[in-house]
Amino acid sequence: MLLCRMAGRDEPDPGVLTLAAVPIGRAEDASAALAAELARATIIAAEDTRRVRWLAASLNVELRARLVSYYDAVETRRAAALLADLKAGQDVLLVTDAGTPGISDPGYRLVNAAAKDGIRVTALPGPSAVTTALAVSGLPTDRFCFEGFPPRRDGERGRRFAELAADARTQVYFESAQRLAATLKELAISHGEDRRAVVCRELTKTHEEIVRGTLAELAAWAGSGPVRGEITLVVAGLDRVSRRRARARDRDRLGGPGSLGDPRDFPPPADPGR
Repeated sequence: MLLCRMAGRDEPDPGVLTLAAVPIGRAEDASAALAAELARATIIAAEDTRRVRWLAASLNVELRARLVSYYDAVETRRAAALLADLKAGQDVLLVTDAGTPGISDPGYRLVNAAAKDGIRVTALPGPSAVTTALAVSGLPTDRFCFEGFPPRRDGERGRRFAELAADARTQVYFESAQRLAATLKELAISHGEDRRAVVCRELTKTHEEIVRGTLAELAAWAGSGPVRGEITLVVAGLDRVSRRRARARDRDRLGGPGSLGDPRDFPPPADPGR
């Protein structure tokens, strides 16, 4: 809406940035609200414009919006242009290929810039592979951490897994099908072969598969043949029994009470004055 003053034309009210979650598999999982937003949108920033066209066609929605590609490689550059659109009073609908924008998908930079400029940011809630995998995993859900895609560099990757090995929270990762077997082997080394985990493949899609087991068992399964599709990996946190065992090992290593290195196991030095 344009505001006019006696002194001349004023700046328009800024637009609204809406983050719209889209189905992680079946188009029919989309809400009526999402279909309505797609139909009314004038600008849609999409991770893949072909994907949003497919979704709209599946929902019998005619897109009238200007489609803007907004993926990782162009996120920084496109964020500035979309921010200018918002400042000019135009609403922007942000969608990704699947799930919620900003969750290991483009979105953070635009949301951050809009928030700094006082532009309203809202969300159309919906699916997320993170919470879906966590819910079906059967592992504790009261406390969890989302780690996104593990680092690709060996050193950084090893340090990250070592830090998380002693974490009591359930851990959720994204991983490519090609790297899954290697990741499971590394996690079996850092977290222990008997740590429980769940591989969620192609969630909500036709070929959905949920495989449960220990990290060692899952590493053997993933290494036995090609794995395809989108992967979400859920790994149990360190339980109380394991934490007690780990503390006992630390005491042995550091020479705490009750360990082989306990100073109380050795007699005090002789007093030279006696």
